[in-house]
Amino acid sequence: MKPVSPGTLRNAVVVFIVVGILFLAVSGFLRPILGVVMDPFVAAQRWLSERFMAVYDFFTLPRDVTALIQRNNELEDEVANLQSQIIQLQQQLREADILYSLLDYARSRPADQYIAAAVIGRDPSPFLQYIIIDHGSDDGVRYGMPVVTQQGLVGRIEAVTASASRVQLISDSGSTVNVTLQNQNADALVQGSITGDITLEMLNQNVNLNVGDILLTSGLGGNYPSDILVGQVVDIKKTENELFQSAYVQPMVDFKTLRAVLVIKNFQTTNISPLTSGTTMQ
Repeated sequence: MKPVSPGTLRNAVVVFIVVGILFLAVSGFLRPILGVVMDPFVAAQRWLSERFMAVYDFFTLPRDVTALIQRNNELEDEVANLQSQIIQLQQQLREADILYSLLDYARSRPADQYIAAAVIGRDPSPFLQYIIIDHGSDDGVRYGMPVVTQQGLVGRIEAVTASASRVQLISDSGSTVNVTLQNQNADALVQGSITGDITLEMLNQNVNLNVGDILLTSGLGGNYPSDILVGQVVDIKKTENELFQSAYVQPMVDFKTLRAVLVIKNFQTTNISPLTSGTTMQ
């Protein structure tokens, strides 16, 4: 029998030990021993990792926060600019809607010639009903010219400078407009007041006046063209034994929100007061 060499025996022993260790490891018998041996190395690694991250955050986090704050400020400025642009676009859209409405009105009355003007001021007195527009004599505006919007009658030019004009509203106490009922052949007057209220006056008692009746300019008196919307009857004041009946009128135009108007420049006013006696109808 051939003797076993020392090298072969050593290799066999090593293999046996390795197989035994693997068997013990797989079986779990070496886990407590490995835990005791490896725990110090794992703890040291964890400690080094925590210290490294702390040092890294110390040097990098402030710069990140500063960058985030700067970016946040930039975004806030951008949002503010966008909001400002939205407001401007909404304003332009409203102005465009007004201009288109005025254009449609002008097209509906092609016989008239118009000067479009913006409202730039109002009389501060609570007893005077005036607005200021941004067109004057240099633009062809003259005293007495009627002023309208797409909604109806505004008033007439009461004073003019080179670049601006003052418009007396039909709600002013000095304003009187000859009107007719839309569905009846009946003439009357619309009178302004100190309070800005508008009333229908000088209407014959025989006329069947109803709430909701529409009033149009009649063209009488020489100060306004005919068939322009003036207002609507909202309350009737009819007293027996009176020659005339009266009523409160809601104007078609909202004078508080006026932004733009049309001046009728080809209408020639006529002063008929020297030809009339008694009550002067304007």
